[in-house]
Amino acid sequence: MSDAGAGGSRGVPRGPLMSPGFWLHHAALEWRATLERNLRPLGLTPTQFNLLASAGWLGREGELPTQQQVADMSGADRMMGSKVIRVLEERGLLIRRTDPADARVLRIEITAEGKELARKGIQTAVDTDQQIFGDSGAGLRDQLRPIAAHRIPD
Repeated sequence: MSDAGAGGSRGVPRGPLMSPGFWLHHAALEWRATLERNLRPLGLTPTQFNLLASAGWLGREGELPTQQQVADMSGADRMMGSKVIRVLEERGLLIRRTDPADARVLRIEITAEGKELARKGIQTAVDTDQQIFGDSGAGLRDQLRPIAAHRIPD
């Protein structure tokens, strides 16, 4: 049976099953659900992990990133990022500091406990990638990188 949709050319497969976007969407849902299960023993959700790891990554050179930079790197919107960063701060994993040059800007510092948990979360994410993508992960990453590059902050 063909995937021909309404108005499709005769004999040319059409429909969602022929769309790479359809498969990408469902693959991303499966990856996220698996990551969520795998992070659960660490007490982290995928959003919490992404924000925590992003704070650590952006702060690796010593300059504290802004809350907005951390949210942008993780893919969280401003409201969600702020809410989850507050939760991570309450857990003692992050510290929010007012920028001395601009009181409206918050700088994010990851605590020693946060660094350790981020390290464990990163290993969990690496293991999850291997679990889901196997040996094709690097090739898939290279295909996805140019598509997603406009969303990743410099």
